[in-house]
Amino acid sequence: MMRNLLVNFRWRDALDVALVLLIVYRLLVAFRGTRAAQILVGLGGLLAAALVARRLELATISWLLDTFLASWAVLLVVLFQTELRRALARLGQGRFLQAIMGSSRAERTELVDEIITAAATLAARRIGALIVIERTGGLRQYAELGVPLDAVASADLLESLFLPNSPLHDGAVLVEGTRIAAAGCFLPLSRTPDIARPLGSRHRAALGISEETDGIALVVSEETGRTSLAVDGRIESPIDEAALRRRLYELVAEESLPTPRAAFWTGLRARFAPSSRS
Repeated sequence: MMRNLLVNFRWRDALDVALVLLIVYRLLVAFRGTRAAQILVGLGGLLAAALVARRLELATISWLLDTFLASWAVLLVVLFQTELRRALARLGQGRFLQAIMGSSRAERTELVDEIITAAATLAARRIGALIVIERTGGLRQYAELGVPLDAVASADLLESLFLPNSPLHDGAVLVEGTRIAAAGCFLPLSRTPDIARPLGSRHRAALGISEETDGIALVVSEETGRTSLAVDGRIESPIDEAALRRRLYELVAEESLPTPRAAFWTGLRARFAPSSRS
């Protein structure tokens, strides 16, 4: 039987399976860290309980669970109406495919440039800021506590959100993909006493979110104007603009910038290289 399956397996079947796995993976990533993920776990528990009750021949429990799970289609629509509405809105705006496939490297590079521009402007004016960039772990549970935006992540918008007269300037801005998901969000403070005690609330929140998730937290101090970066439960402070650009390119855009020495030698070789023209 296995041999017959392998003989009849075509490249279209491989493509079909790969696309289904990709869509399921992206949906799991999108639901990770949200209330929807907890609901899915609960539904999975009910399904397991129904199988156990059927195996043990518990007639009443089996009937109750089977009746409850029989209307699973309506149940999913009711429970996930917010997520479905968001997905349909993205489909209408042409961003559904991007949500499934993920953002391109060029889009992530542009995002890094916008964030660095905003951070440099805020640091020069000594305006406090906290920007969290999502990676593989979900930040939706923290975004749900803030003000939803779903806006293009531009330097101008980031700067305006942290102005002292803005009602959202005290909270964090969460970036999902290449868009600003929410602003005015409150994050968990770090529980590491020896590191977090001398830090301010923004730095402790940045360190806390980097301990809870794999997100990247960028902090601008309003007292000193210095920029810090919290990654994987460690804080890099202070960090200048060149180092910040290099780190964000590595972490977000997944590409490396040449060091100043390497860039010097590359330019020198290009300048004195023999011309290919005769």
